[in-house]
Amino acid sequence: MELKEINTVAVLGAGNMGHGIAEVVAMAGYDVNMRDIKDEFVQNGYEQIEWSLNKLAENDQLSEEEAEAALERVTPLVDMEEACGDADVVIEAVPEQMEIKEDVYTELEEVAPERTIFATNTSSLSITDLAEFTERPEQFCGMHFFNPPVRMDLVEVISGAESDEETLDVIEDLADDIGKAPVRVHKDSPGFIVNRILVPLMNEACWLVSDDEATLEEVDSTTKYDMGLPMGSFELADLTGIDVGYHVLDYMNDVLGEAYEPSPLFVEKVENEELGKKTGKGFYDYEDGEGAQIPTDQQSDLVKARLIATMANEVAKLIGNDVAPPESIDEATKLGAGFPDGPAKMADEFGLETALETLEEAYEETGHERYAPADYLEERAEEGGFYEQDDDDGATEFEVIRVEYPADYVGHIVLDRPHRMNTISDDLLVELSEAIDLLEDDDEIRSILITGEGDKAFSAGADVQSMAGSGADPIEGQELSRLGQQTFGKIEACDLPVVAGIDGFCLGGGMELSMCADLRVASDRSEFGQPELDLGLLPGWGGTQRLKHIVGEGRAKEIIFTAERYEAETMAEYGFVNEVVDNDDLLERALELATNLAGGPPIAQKFTKRAFLAGRHDTEAGLEYEASAFGHLMATDDLMEGITAFMGDGEPEFEGK
Repeated sequence: MELKEINTVAVLGAGNMGHGIAEVVAMAGYDVNMRDIKDEFVQNGYEQIEWSLNKLAENDQLSEEEAEAALERVTPLVDMEEACGDADVVIEAVPEQMEIKEDVYTELEEVAPERTIFATNTSSLSITDLAEFTERPEQFCGMHFFNPPVRMDLVEVISGAESDEETLDVIEDLADDIGKAPVRVHKDSPGFIVNRILVPLMNEACWLVSDDEATLEEVDSTTKYDMGLPMGSFELADLTGIDVGYHVLDYMNDVLGEAYEPSPLFVEKVENEELGKKTGKGFYDYEDGEGAQIPTDQQSDLVKARLIATMANEVAKLIGNDVAPPESIDEATKLGAGFPDGPAKMADEFGLETALETLEEAYEETGHERYAPADYLEERAEEGGFYEQDDDDGATEFEVIRVEYPADYVGHIVLDRPHRMNTISDDLLVELSEAIDLLEDDDEIRSILITGEGDKAFSAGADVQSMAGSGADPIEGQELSRLGQQTFGKIEACDLPVVAGIDGFCLGGGMELSMCADLRVASDRSEFGQPELDLGLLPGWGGTQRLKHIVGEGRAKEIIFTAERYEAETMAEYGFVNEVVDNDDLLERALELATNLAGGPPIAQKFTKRAFLAGRHDTEAGLEYEASAFGHLMATDDLMEGITAFMGDGEPEFEGK
């Protein structure tokens, strides 16, 4: 089967995951039969889809017509044969109990056509074992969505022991076609990738508290404000449900052994039915208490070392057992868990030798199997990391941005942290500065385009977690401010014309970055704002100075003091955005502007930018620079080229001479 042959997808289960998957598939243009065992279950799922589509339309993420069309593609059903009798793909999303899934697949096998591919959304159960309930193990694989499917990009595509490569390719193509980011899991292994990292990490956090080696506050402060994870370990467990992680861990313990023994604290919470937010109490109290109040200044070196060492060990087991390579592990964890960097890269930066020593010391002290180092970890520690250490060939390596060359004389900088809404970290500021130097030094580059990866955000602002960690020390906070000011100042003062292509959120530090561009083009769905005052801060990367020169001091004060969100059309009226285009046309139009500027006279453009800056605070100085530059340009070859082309009604070809 090929992707083009898929017309109808059946989704079994209308619960949170089932109706979410059905909605995503329908939005992509496929007919969806959503089936559950009772009509009330199916109708509730259908109503949830309708509500979600309406919200997407209200937020301009879909048009009303697209929302209505997607809903019309979903058919709620109870009868298995009616739902699956002509389905090309069946995605099973019923409760995580083997006996329930066995009953479902037994009934499904009786009615599904021979061509139909079965994909299970299980988060932990064995793909191979589930496939044994069918007569088509070669047409069976895992297709693990993350909750909520409408918002989460990752889909783990998991091979069972007998899954055909063709089956995996089709499901991977389907995931891509419905707007998701598929990551291949090459071998059926408990926890697959993301849960294999997150659940042992959560368990180790519990062990640290159970053994009185750290407090709950120290663990969450370290994970959130030192390691830079999106949430504290206990905060995340409360959000997702402590029982969910426990059941995955319990399964891993059964299959993989005592290294995955649940900690006493984990067991206690489940036995007491203190399962997190959904029960009002978990590791934090959400009824009588204030919930997760995580201190920014209680980081622990021991906690950091143990948690990174735990992740490194799990990464080593996944790679060493051919489940997934380090690139896939990092991509999946960033997309599925919001990690700023993947665990393989984090472990490499921490040092595999240090991680190995941490495990060995803990193993000697406790004798617990969770600290037994994997053979592959020892092997890679000798090599210096999970990633191959390339010889330095002089090329500039980037981790959180990309530099591309999409057209003649155009350098394209892409902020590449889509899993974190392209928020601006220390590393991104450093790499952005290096990229500007790289492009300015390149004689083949005459303009720069800056965009954010994906369609959700140009940049949603500063990485608030790293900012909060720095904020505990006023000196570190000043250094962070100055680093941003220096980098953004370099963009503004760059001799090359700069275009910002803005799609999605352009907030806080992201908006301050866009202020440094010479031209700003935005998609219709883009939102702007400076929310710093709502956080008790102020724009610290030049926003208090640059914005007033673009929109006037009155408007600048309005935007900063109110901390409101503004639509693209409003920002165009204010003079901040030069042009607003349809969402689908943003990148093409931004590149067109950058290409047009790249065809302009380089020397005149450089002097023009410098004259603007010279006169920003001193008009006389600006006029003096303008006169001097005008005189210089009178003697350039570009001037003669421009005049000749003008007189001949042709297009000039400026060479910067």
